[in-house]
Amino acid sequence: MNKVKVSLAWSGGKDSAFALWSLLKDERYEVVSLHTTFGEESRRVGLHGIHESLIQQQAESIGLPLDKLFYPASQTNAAYEKVMSGYLKELKKGGVSHIAFGDIFLEDLKKYREDQLRGMGMECVFPLWGKDTESLLEEFLGHGFKTLVCAADAALFEENQVGKELGLELVQNAKKPIDPCGENGEFHTFCFEGPIFQKPVDFDLGETISTAYKFKTDDGVEHSKKFWFKELKGLD
Repeated sequence: MNKVKVSLAWSGGKDSAFALWSLLKDERYEVVSLHTTFGEESRRVGLHGIHESLIQQQAESIGLPLDKLFYPASQTNAAYEKVMSGYLKELKKGGVSHIAFGDIFLEDLKKYREDQLRGMGMECVFPLWGKDTESLLEEFLGHGFKTLVCAADAALFEENQVGKELGLELVQNAKKPIDPCGENGEFHTFCFEGPIFQKPVDFDLGETISTAYKFKTDDGVEHSKKFWFKELKGLD
């Protein structure tokens, strides 16, 4: 049986790591590459804040090629979509027909991805879709994965909780009830050890940075949200 060739959208966090683990065990698929989008100026992963160099270290430990996609800062998705469209065309030429994501239950995001790929004549794979997030986190940790909180909503987490290893206790100690996997954007993670890695990813913890984001809701009202980011430094 010919396996379906897949490229995985790799954020460096727990959901993409566990999605990869699931795909590697699934005989229907062959994961041929990882791909990550970075800010052109920052060379970091969006809301995770993880630098390109650490994402590269992850890929090398996993043993899969990493395709790096850079897009300029923009107030809309247009720049991201332009970069992704060109990349998907190249993947399709290489025989890749499916893109995998670590999404769990956000219907709007799932539809957005499916619509984007459908227009390219490609399909989505969601290895974690619809699973209970508390059970997922327990299973993730039970398989020996280790990940830390690299970014978190300051309305939900204290400054000293950022940079800590993720576990059920950390989730339960948030200021308000949150999704155990942070699926609503409550926090983001960096995965550094587990069965997909040939060896742990080495890094040092740096300072914790506070950043505020401004955004408008559908009613046109401007809001501000503060996030904590833990600086992670790769080791040579």
